[in-house]
Amino acid sequence: MIAKKVCMIGSFSVGKTSLVARYVHSIFSDQYLTTVGVKISKKELVAKGQSVSLVLWDMEGKDEYSDINLSHLRGAMGLFLVADGLRRETLDEACALQSVADALVGDIPRILLINKADLADLWEVSDSDITRLQQQGFEIMKTSAKTGHGIDAAFLALTEAMI
Repeated sequence: MIAKKVCMIGSFSVGKTSLVARYVHSIFSDQYLTTVGVKISKKELVAKGQSVSLVLWDMEGKDEYSDINLSHLRGAMGLFLVADGLRRETLDEACALQSVADALVGDIPRILLINKADLADLWEVSDSDITRLQQQGFEIMKTSAKTGHGIDAAFLALTEAMI
C-alpha cells in the first residue's frame, strides 16, 4: 500500500472539514466547528489497481485575521483548494493560495473544489468564473458535503493523478 499526503486549503467555513467527514466517515453535520491548526484523517481506497492510503490534512481556514500555516504543506503529494460557491471571495482566495502552495510544494496534482453544490441556485460563483479558471488550467469539481455530491469522484480523481 502506498501513502499519499493530501492537504485541504481554503478560506474559513468553506466546508473543508465537512468534505473530509463526509468522505472518511460518511457523515455530515451542519454544526460549524472552526478547525484550529490541522486535523489529520486517513482513508484507504483503490485507484488504478493500487491500494492507497490517503493521509488527509484538513488545515485551518484562512481569513482576514490569520494565514494558513504553510509548513503543513511540506510533503504534500496532492492538494484540494476549496471554495464556497455562496461566497465569491473564497474562490479568489483559493486561487491565491494555489500560487502560495506552488512556491512551497511545486507543481503537484490539485483540484479546485467548489463546495455547497446543493445550494447552486444561490451561488455567487458564476459559470463564467468557472470557465475562466478552467481556461487558466484549473481542474474544477463541484461538491456538496451535505449531500455527498461529487466527493468520492473528487478524491478518486486526485488519487489517480497522484499515482
